[in-house]
Amino acid sequence: MASAPPADRTSDDRPALGLVTIGQAPRTDLRPDAEPLLPGVRLVEHGALDEDDFTAGAEAATRRELAPEPGEAPLVSRLRDGNAVVLGHGAVVPRMERAVARAEAEGAVATLLLCTGHFPAIQGSRPVLFAEPLVQRAVAAIVGDAPVGLVCPHPDQVADVSGRWVELLPGRVTAAGANPYAPADEAHQQIAEAARELADGGAAWLVLDCIGYTEDMRRTAARAAGRPVLLARSLAVRAAAEVVAAHP
Repeated sequence: MASAPPADRTSDDRPALGLVTIGQAPRTDLRPDAEPLLPGVRLVEHGALDEDDFTAGAEAATRRELAPEPGEAPLVSRLRDGNAVVLGHGAVVPRMERAVARAEAEGAVATLLLCTGHFPAIQGSRPVLFAEPLVQRAVAAIVGDAPVGLVCPHPDQVADVSGRWVELLPGRVTAAGANPYAPADEAHQQIAEAARELADGGAAWLVLDCIGYTEDMRRTAARAAGRPVLLARSLAVRAAAEVVAAHP
């Protein structure tokens, strides 16, 4: 009797990177930009809000539960249906830890937190990568002391985002808001306006400082401003790819 042929290796045999969004997974807006940067890597997606109820009867109460505390700088992310959600840190951090645990249970050798906001330590049994320091340190290495303009999703984030970047960059820092989760035409219009404003204010480099900004949005900003534009999602994903590659 002939022996059976060896089993084919499947995509599940590839090393896995966990992608944890502070909203809901899957992030269909992210994959087209992320996958070309992660050849040979299996993506395991989980969202902090995957277990929350956003159906019609429960959505208002859920949004109230997740909202920022008074005076707290908001976080902004994307729900599975494409709508935006505004969050507070206190509500989202324990949910992020549970999402990291789910990614690790599916074999992630490292997990990238898909938010450029500032977070306390998130516990995991394998490396947990924070987008904020990955992006900030890469930008600092690239721009030197040149003036930088930051685009963030929500106008109420401008002061908080500027304050965190001012501590890192020696050059002048300015910021403006543009919602990446608005309807496509509106989002691109807001980004173009913010980019022009920052360039007119003297920014030599622009940074789209949210995982929600896409490669298409980078091109919109670059055309509007006539300045080089760094994209948070690609900087973070490229660094995460190196961490996955380091594991045997």
